[in-house]
Amino acid sequence: MDAEQRSITAPDGTPIAVTRHHGGDRAVVFLHAGVADRRAWDSVAAELADDGLDLVAYDRRGYGDTPAAADPASFTHVDDLLVVLDDLGVQQALLVGNSMGGGLALDTALLHPERVSGAVLIGAGASGMTDEDTPFDWVLDAATEPLLEVAEDDGAPTEDRIAALAHLWLDGPTAPEGRVSGPARELFVAMNQRILDVAAADSAGAAGVGAWTRLGEVTVPVLTTWGDLDIPADLPFYEETARRLGQGPGRVLPGVAHLPGLERPALVADLVRGALSGR
Repeated sequence: MDAEQRSITAPDGTPIAVTRHHGGDRAVVFLHAGVADRRAWDSVAAELADDGLDLVAYDRRGYGDTPAAADPASFTHVDDLLVVLDDLGVQQALLVGNSMGGGLALDTALLHPERVSGAVLIGAGASGMTDEDTPFDWVLDAATEPLLEVAEDDGAPTEDRIAALAHLWLDGPTAPEGRVSGPARELFVAMNQRILDVAAADSAGAAGVGAWTRLGEVTVPVLTTWGDLDIPADLPFYEETARRLGQGPGRVLPGVAHLPGLERPALVADLVRGALSGR
């Protein structure tokens, strides 16, 4: 199944870069992490090439080939997702969201459940997430804290920031640096070079949903998953997300960190198949 590269124009004229593998009627839309772009899903799409699916991935504003918005408050990521669905003629889709992409999936499921057949969350955040209403606190471990300091230091050399980001999110902070190598690491570096160059505001595109306190209102089927090598301080929040959704326990993905689609695309492809079949 050949990939179609196209540009979809948002109402304000912003071109949204889209990759589509159109091989069937059942639609799956992949929503990338904040340390990735649509290319992070290429290997997952290749694993699903013979499954008869309509596979879509796109770059949010400020990522990959989609420019950042001049005014961070001039749009929402939810509205952009609907623009993509409408342009492609997709009435309803399974949303597969990694990290920030998972937060977008949850916001969309709350605001427009009729457009969402289900969601697969992978190390997902939720809009409005906080530890103020939990029995646990977000406390960084000794491995994560120094890496995060470098990654978020605007004054540090770009190569140092990307190296820290790769150790944090790709390898996992408690795993050896370079655990994930080869094309996956090369792609991570390329994606994050672009992200740091653009430096879009973190708050851009927020829809103001506050999903963290509304997870019990989600009516579409949701599978919550996370890698066991992800940042230790984040793991309780993934468990709490599953608990608040009330649709069964989350699923721990062994031997992967925050971006399993990059390092083990077959694993993520199986999650998609399971969600589509109701498993």
